[in-house]
Amino acid sequence: MKLFSLFTVILFCVSFSARCQFSEDIQWSKNGDSYYELENNAIVQYQLPSFQKTVVLDTVKLIPKGQNKAIKVRSFSFSGNEKKILIFTNSKKVWRRDTRGDYWVLNTATNTLKQLGKGRPASSLMFAKISPDGTKAAYVSEHNVYVEDLATDKIRRLTKDGTSRLINGTFDWAYEEEFSCRDGFRWSNNSRNIAYWQVDARKIKNFLLIDNTDSLYSFTIPVEYPKVGQNPSPAKAGVVNISTGKTTWVNLPGDPQQHYIPRMEWAANNTEIILEQLNRKQNEAKIFLCNAVTGSSKAIYTENDKAWIDVKARWSEDPTGWEWINNGKEFLWVSEKDGWRHIYRVTRDGKETKITKGNYDIMSVDGIDEKNGMVYFTASPNNATQKYLYKIALNGNQELEMVSPSAQQGSHSYNISPGSLYASHNFSNIKNEFVSDWVSLPGYSSIRVTDKSTKGDEQTPAPEMFQVTTDDNVTMDGWMIKPTNFDSTKKYPVLFYVYTEPAGTTVKDAAGIAGTRLYEGDIAADGYIQISLDGRGTPAPKGAEWRKAIYRKVGIINIRDQAMAAKKIMDWQFVDTSRIAVWGWSGGGSTTLNLLFQYPEIYKTGIAIAPVANRLLYDNIYEERYMGLREENLADYVNASALSHAKDLRGNLLVIHGTGDDNVHYQGTEMLVNELVKYNKYFEMLSYPNRTHSISEGEGTRSHLSMSFTKYLQEHCPPGGR
Repeated sequence: MKLFSLFTVILFCVSFSARCQFSEDIQWSKNGDSYYELENNAIVQYQLPSFQKTVVLDTVKLIPKGQNKAIKVRSFSFSGNEKKILIFTNSKKVWRRDTRGDYWVLNTATNTLKQLGKGRPASSLMFAKISPDGTKAAYVSEHNVYVEDLATDKIRRLTKDGTSRLINGTFDWAYEEEFSCRDGFRWSNNSRNIAYWQVDARKIKNFLLIDNTDSLYSFTIPVEYPKVGQNPSPAKAGVVNISTGKTTWVNLPGDPQQHYIPRMEWAANNTEIILEQLNRKQNEAKIFLCNAVTGSSKAIYTENDKAWIDVKARWSEDPTGWEWINNGKEFLWVSEKDGWRHIYRVTRDGKETKITKGNYDIMSVDGIDEKNGMVYFTASPNNATQKYLYKIALNGNQELEMVSPSAQQGSHSYNISPGSLYASHNFSNIKNEFVSDWVSLPGYSSIRVTDKSTKGDEQTPAPEMFQVTTDDNVTMDGWMIKPTNFDSTKKYPVLFYVYTEPAGTTVKDAAGIAGTRLYEGDIAADGYIQISLDGRGTPAPKGAEWRKAIYRKVGIINIRDQAMAAKKIMDWQFVDTSRIAVWGWSGGGSTTLNLLFQYPEIYKTGIAIAPVANRLLYDNIYEERYMGLREENLADYVNASALSHAKDLRGNLLVIHGTGDDNVHYQGTEMLVNELVKYNKYFEMLSYPNRTHSISEGEGTRSHLSMSFTKYLQEHCPPGGR
């Protein structure tokens, strides 16, 4: 996963996206001087900087022959010459996202609309892509890779061994959840070959989700799920020739069951692919150049870390692609090898040059402007809760230059066009000031503002940013919302929102971050102080030492940091130390349990949603990355698990979990129940039949969850100043 707080993401999107156009809704033109977007099921193009609008594809053209209703566009993409439009519709979820559905191709020259994969089951196609020469399309269906001629409609199955567990062109549950790997094949630039992953999940045991409500007899839903201590699904990369259908497999050193391949692309030519191989501990990464004809491979770059090495998904929203520069002679790489996350340029023989330098972290690589010799990236050298766009020379011989307007203090996000000509931009801060606009680069001028507020929302009271330094000399960032009509002479209850694990932060100087939207009603008016804090182990841009202090100590270091900060906050004269509550979801649910069990003298009430009570039950990629191998340090896993500390519960505990959670299995909550019963500990529990990790499915679910959350909090941690 990222055992990530899904709820935090939901809060931000709900509160901010209603005001601004998020950049993933647009598609840039090939040369970057215009963009496409979907409007009322029609595809329109806006030329920049004039914003002249052209309807590229109207709804009428989306009516298939013989039908009277237009297909509903879920998403779209263009062929290389932008003459053919690939349309995704009738989408279905695969685990988290809508990655399975139907595809249609519209030829803009002839206005003909054709469906791909005729004869395949409905909504079974995945990741369809038109070939670079525009003559063919490839897609995955039922774990096999297909190619289809767009002129003759002839379909050819390129892989023939795909089954429910032998996966071609896409990935198993763990690869998708932990490496953000979904799309598993790549066209060569000459349209003659396709490079693809094959993941062999046949040896991975099924975890059985039990459905007791949807039929007379219960039935199970199998999920191939490699838990801690289980070998990973072996993965390999192959290149299939479109004409012959023959696959050449890449020959990599090492046991495939002890390695991962989180990245693979064509190596800026038609004869080689480049890939990253991670060892099972994920503390050694090797880059290989591989011959597409012979399958031979050569390691050109190796990196090691005492803890773990992050994959591209940690510094890019899109984990696909390889950042080639200098006509394919070099590429960009991101590493924490000097203690900070920096950008390097690496030659095809592995020689590196550091581009960014200093005691700061780059947060994401956002654009490359080779014409002007610059790379754009986000960072925040002076405030870890904020985010700004910077640029620096690709040769590494200049100092970084902030691009974002200095007057806009807070968090900035950008979607930069090809060639770095323009960008869509969103800015906000915790005061709920925000700007959504379009900018031109490299000079950075705003060419159109689409939404703006410099006064902030009419919100009383407003969130505050603060810092607290613990007795361990750890300085933590936090946000706080005081009660409405706050009276410093009174004492108020505190509700802490926690996550604390390496997958996400909860404290950002951005709109929509602060608050407790699961609460039914006005929590500030009811008289609660709301607080969240980011301690060591969270992926804040504070250097590798901060982030990796948690290695093999998840459930210990992050828990202590929260508790020590809470102790300092309890010294504030307006805090009622008898009314301290904590809540969290997923990794935050795990944190809630550990805080309640390990520091019962501080936390009196806890609400843990979808927690990992036993770290030995979660998936191997996530846990082994941050905790090491079970066979080498079992004691660390046991000590980090809330299950081991359940006997020390003294406060009020509500555990909430969906029985259909394929991510954090309900199994762990049942083990926790047994442990609490064993020690005669009173607690309350709420299970939602067949709900997933988001606990969002089913009529009335979210309102019931909010009602239950609010009622429990009010009963066990009464609101109001005293």
